Amino acid sequence: MLEEILGQAFWIGLLKIIGVNIILSGDNAVVIALAARSLPPKQQKAAILWGSGAAVVMRIILTVFAVALLTLPWLKLVGSLLLFWIGIKLLIPEEEDADIDVSDNLIAAIKTILIADLVMSLDNVIAVAAAAGGSLTLLILGLAISIPLVVFGSTLLLHLMERWPIIITVGGGLLGFVAGEMLVTDPALRDWFAGMGVHFEGDKPKVGGVSLELLAGAIGAVIVIAAGTLLARRKNAAVQPAANRPQS
Repeated sequence: MLEEILGQAFWIGLLKIIGVNIILSGDNAVVIALAARSLPPKQQKAAILWGSGAAVVMRIILTVFAVALLTLPWLKLVGSLLLFWIGIKLLIPEEEDADIDVSDNLIAAIKTILIADLVMSLDNVIAVAAAAGGSLTLLILGLAISIPLVVFGSTLLLHLMERWPIIITVGGGLLGFVAGEMLVTDPALRDWFAGMGVHFEGDKPKVGGVSLELLAGAIGAVIVIAAGTLLARRKNAAVQPAANRPQS
């Protein structure tokens, strides 16, 4: 375990986990605030504390299961495709979502936070499990560091994203990078890659001495940023004429 922690790959993986967790969890803070906003001040704090705590436990359990599942053939391939979609979707502007139940009851508010966090955290779980690369130590440490940052700093992050949209683009690229790495390490594709001249050092695929994971990650980042930017421009171009149309 100590040897794993001292390795360069461990720290790179840790930074990836923290990065994707913070980028993908910004909206969760908004959900918590919306669900608790009608409560008295004291109950607001309780709802945020208990709701966030329960959501964290639920997310850790889901992520541990996801890490175990990603060791099965073909699931990394499916997971990588989902991550590509998540990364591209992150770059496309969405309309405001106001269908969060507002409750004046503490238990109901906590329930709302849990349900909303479960639905909104599925992409987060897949991304963090992929970035962990099968290491439970890396997963637990990454979540332990990033979750407090999410709970206490995601509102600040939302403001930063509004001020510097490049942060969102970098986040989308990071997800594309993780997706590319994930794709080429699926056990089901190992024989196919070997037939294409790829050799393996342990479970690490290499081409001419260069890491295939790094190459695939870089290509994945470019694909997500390019596709997301193109689709965002198309959506903005379609929205502008409708916004400028005179009201009858």
